[in-house]
Amino acid sequence: MKKLLLPVICAAGLLCSCGGGDEGRDLEVAVPVSVEEIRPGSIEEFVVATGSVRAEMEAALKVETAGEYRRMTNPATGKPYALGDRVRTGAEIIRIVNEEAENTIRIDAALLTLETRRLEYEKQQTLHEKGGITYGELKDAERAFINAQYDYENAKISLAKLRVSAPFEGIITSLPYYSPGVTVETGKELAVIQEYSGLQLQASLPGKELGRVRPGQPVRVTNYTVPDDTLSGTVEEVSPALDETTRSFPVSIGIDNGDLLLRPGMFVRAEIVVARHDSVIVIPKSVIQVKQRGKTVFIVQKGAALERIITTGLENPERVEVVEGLALSDRLVVRGFETLRGNSRVKVVQ
Repeated sequence: MKKLLLPVICAAGLLCSCGGGDEGRDLEVAVPVSVEEIRPGSIEEFVVATGSVRAEMEAALKVETAGEYRRMTNPATGKPYALGDRVRTGAEIIRIVNEEAENTIRIDAALLTLETRRLEYEKQQTLHEKGGITYGELKDAERAFINAQYDYENAKISLAKLRVSAPFEGIITSLPYYSPGVTVETGKELAVIQEYSGLQLQASLPGKELGRVRPGQPVRVTNYTVPDDTLSGTVEEVSPALDETTRSFPVSIGIDNGDLLLRPGMFVRAEIVVARHDSVIVIPKSVIQVKQRGKTVFIVQKGAALERIITTGLENPERVEVVEGLALSDRLVVRGFETLRGNSRVKVVQ
């Protein structure tokens, strides 16, 4: 029995050994992957800042002299000025009626005095040239004329305090309601004018970015309400010092808002471009695997996946620059790389 059994076992072992090896190679399955051919590209590295924007120009108009409230008519609409109206520089929006103050100002009298003093001074100049008066008398006439000028200018300033006018062209963004004819006290806010074709973003950045952010750098600005539009901006000011508590530093960013897509008070995301490289190898950040020996990716050559260790340069949340490890025209695996090993058989699919 023992003599007969031994050859059978050996034969069976040889059969399993030979058949198993051939079957393993034949059953190796090609892993489906998607690839992209590497071509020259551009990449920007940016620092992200967030915050609420404010109008580049803003003025709160307040009562300087108490009196009765009257809202003026907008010549563009034929109706009293209202929220959202655009106003021109110098446009009178609200008038404060105070007859007692106007009588005290006496602007007509100040103007008449000014004209009288001017004529008197001109007359004295002529007389002095002919030797009719002394130099001191001429200077007295000049002094009286100058004082009349000051009196008239002061009268105009006082009268202007009863005329609430736009200091620049802009849009009325606040206009508290007061009943016509009601008396408003000194210091009450009557209107806010804003010009927001240009916006300002005041933001704080972590101290580690202090050496990379500089005035003049371009900025991309987005807001969730206008996801399809990106506005352009510029870094205008950068503080050279850190806040002792937050270890951050403030920056000021100017934003071009010519189409008025953004409004004051909106929360925005600003990407400050601190570096840019053109005509370099750029790949998706998501295809990079970090292993003990370094950052790796897979490329496809002759139906097999080859692993490449890479050295990276600039990067942002989506893309990475590769400075070593890949070449132009390499076929980079962008999907299906998770289960690959070196020299795995692959099948390229869309």
